[in-house]
Amino acid sequence: MTMKFTRRLFGALLTTAALTGAAHAAEIELKLAWLTADSPTDPYAITAHAFKKELEAALPGRVEVQLFPNRQLGDDKEILEGLQFGTIDMGVITNAVVANLEPTYQLVDLPFLFGSAGQAHEVLDGPVGQELAANLRDDGVVSLGAAEGGFRNMINNTRPVRKPEDVEGVKYRTMQNPVFIEMFSALGGSPVPMAWGEVFTAMQQGTVDGLEIPASVVNSNNYAEVTKYLSFTRHTYSAIHLLMSERSFDRLPEDVQQAVLDAGHAAIAEQRQAVAAAEADVVAALKDKGMQINEIDDVGAFRAKVGPVYERFEPTIGTELLDRALQAVSSN
Repeated sequence: MTMKFTRRLFGALLTTAALTGAAHAAEIELKLAWLTADSPTDPYAITAHAFKKELEAALPGRVEVQLFPNRQLGDDKEILEGLQFGTIDMGVITNAVVANLEPTYQLVDLPFLFGSAGQAHEVLDGPVGQELAANLRDDGVVSLGAAEGGFRNMINNTRPVRKPEDVEGVKYRTMQNPVFIEMFSALGGSPVPMAWGEVFTAMQQGTVDGLEIPASVVNSNNYAEVTKYLSFTRHTYSAIHLLMSERSFDRLPEDVQQAVLDAGHAAIAEQRQAVAAAEADVVAALKDKGMQINEIDDVGAFRAKVGPVYERFEPTIGTELLDRALQAVSSN
């Protein structure tokens, strides 16, 4: 499967959504928001369209999922607050922002925790992920599962990152999340917490030297236009959570609630497949756009530098939860 497959899938999702909602207004309308572009290669967009397709097909005429991409309803933090208040029904939100609400989710962002997407899926889909979701429910938000954001990598305009010393002194935009700030500090970088909507301009103007995001988001949001180097540090697995307001969920009839849960499960499976299928083509596209791309020399050297980050966040994550995650990773 290739990027052509992903674009065909995305086009089919758009067509299906248009045909489903065209006949008449549905009795239940759900607003689903995310902050990135509505692109056929963007993992947030793929998740949203897949969910819309699955739910509207399961309940034709009863439910319409209205999509709000590209920060139309605000950044991740504002969307998550909307979920808590019930003013926004659903969102696709990156893990780091969720962790600011529910600190046990800091587990997922620990640097160099996962060696593969399969290890991440094992943790997020298993008992550890279920415990995280139960904790989030206490905050008024229902988790429908974790979609595939891909591994986060460092991009910058200063130099390629091959060893930890290459991070030193470079100003990296980070999400407004303590795990990421501590990680870059541990590596000797200069973390600059910044909202997503400000980042592209900051890169253009040189306010920051770089940032860290998955390759698919680099491509779909045109960061190759303003950034020279992409280094496959794969420092954090990017889980992007399909979430629903508990207030919105509780207002639904029981059969619709179950359909929402089922649609979330199906959409995430479909999205993970599509994102994985497009990965090689995304990298090729970034090379064609002029980015210089490299691997790091030794992941062990990076792991050694970020050990204090685990110690710093173990108390808020919980020793038992962290140990179970580490055990699940080591067994896969």
